Amino acid sequence: MRVFVTGASGWIGSAVVPELLGAGHQVAGLARSERSAERLRAAGAEPFAGNLDDLEALHAAASAADAVVHLGFKHDFSDYAASGATERAVMEIFLDALDGTGKPLLFASGIAMVAPGRISTEDDVSPYSGPDAPRGGVEPLAFGAAARGIRPVALRFAPTVHGAGDHGFAAVLAGIAREKGVAGYVGEGTNRWPAVHRSDAARLVRLALADPEASPVVHAVAEEGNPTRKFAEAIGAAVGVPVASIDPGDADAHFGWIGAFFASDIPASSALTRARLGWEPTGPTLFDDLAAGHYSAAAAA
Repeated sequence: MRVFVTGASGWIGSAVVPELLGAGHQVAGLARSERSAERLRAAGAEPFAGNLDDLEALHAAASAADAVVHLGFKHDFSDYAASGATERAVMEIFLDALDGTGKPLLFASGIAMVAPGRISTEDDVSPYSGPDAPRGGVEPLAFGAAARGIRPVALRFAPTVHGAGDHGFAAVLAGIAREKGVAGYVGEGTNRWPAVHRSDAARLVRLALADPEASPVVHAVAEEGNPTRKFAEAIGAAVGVPVASIDPGDADAHFGWIGAFFASDIPASSALTRARLGWEPTGPTLFDDLAAGHYSAAAAA
């Protein structure tokens, strides 16, 4: 298949592209810059110049493809509503481009707050709908279009997609620990965060594309839920700072924008994903990567 990938040069996308190419697909990757285009060419993919605001170009690229894998997202937590509005506009363009074609549309989503306080599963329906919802409420929007001859697959990634070179949430927390001189957790630190290695997440995207009907929702989760106190202890050991509980009332001041998120209890199962797609994570655990020093370097950068 010819697959159009947004976020193709990003953290997850740059691992997904080789997986798709290795499976025999042709890949056209959205490239915001010449640097991104060069990375895609080096990987064996075709760069498609544009960005998530260029809706006309996105429509053309999706129309010319046999499948779309939408991994791009504007991670602007200073204006998350605007990020959500962009995401919804992009999804609407893809749905229009694929209308009536029967083509797969795989799109990045998240585990967070799907079923807070209990272990979420692939059968849980996203509670976020409407244009003002987080990520633009695109999960219900996409599944509502299934009757239009589109095959949507929600790729719910763990909040921590880790590995060497990661500059995501785990690296942010390591950076805060270095800056504050303490690796903190909120309250008792019993709330849980799922995790998955980048290589396992990329392989799952390939499997989901190969059989989009097998599991309309997939959970890219290798570790169901690491207690955040244990997470903080591993960060402290990696960065070389003590570990301490942060009062919930002080979480925002200590952690900044990630405070409320890090205080959330968001465990998730991937049992249905594994059964439906034959996926078994084989990569290092989050604690393996922390012990390997990947986040010590990220925090210092």
